[in-house]
Amino acid sequence: MQKTRGTGCVVGGITAFMLLNPLSMGLALSAAKSDTHHSDRTVIVNDALALSGIGSSDADTADGPRAGDDRPGIPIDTETEPGDTFETDVTIDEAPAVPGEAVVVRYDIDRLPAPVQRMRELIIEAASKGRVEGLRPLLGTGITQTQLSISGYEGDPIEYLKENSGDGEGQELLAILLDIFSSGYVHLDAGEPTEIYLWPYFYALPLDGLDERQMVELYRIVTAGDYEDMKAFGAYIFYRTGIGPEGDWKFFVAGD
Repeated sequence: MQKTRGTGCVVGGITAFMLLNPLSMGLALSAAKSDTHHSDRTVIVNDALALSGIGSSDADTADGPRAGDDRPGIPIDTETEPGDTFETDVTIDEAPAVPGEAVVVRYDIDRLPAPVQRMRELIIEAASKGRVEGLRPLLGTGITQTQLSISGYEGDPIEYLKENSGDGEGQELLAILLDIFSSGYVHLDAGEPTEIYLWPYFYALPLDGLDERQMVELYRIVTAGDYEDMKAFGAYIFYRTGIGPEGDWKFFVAGD
């Protein structure tokens, strides 16, 4: 089923398949960094809710919120107070969360490993040109191919993207990619085989705990109707993407 803006999100059970079985790929190319500014945001996680197959936050969460981070994409004036936190009883791991464990939302691209920065910029560069074919060399092939569907698909990945784009040419999905990468990210499962840098961070947070600034950021990616569907389901289930620490583009998927 197509997952496009303005049509609402189909709700159902999110499977752990998406993130438990990411395919790996390595690239070492160069690209530019964004230079707009934002601040980190810390969310305290208490209890467990099975939303995906990924889990704990990055090892540097003890640093806490930090002002002056670089903000990718279209700039938004989103001033927050250092140390700003809110509590939630949702975790993104199927295992119980450690009480007091934190998920840190970051915007500073300089905190990303160099391979992750490069892949992010290559994807943004390709998407900005408006031709979905430009993603082909980044998607990999065979066992290193980027996961584009939770349930799997047959055929050419570029044709699959076109078929699932509302315009039929893939440009809508390119726009969604750009919007996703303009949001904050989270670093999950640091040091584990499932380690991932994930955009947008909404996938790792409870939707009913977002503040006004975060809601505006969310509405850059989904419609109000999508939000109501996802809130009823209890999790963000629109498009999300992840890059491994070695710069391999793991997945770009949507849905339940």
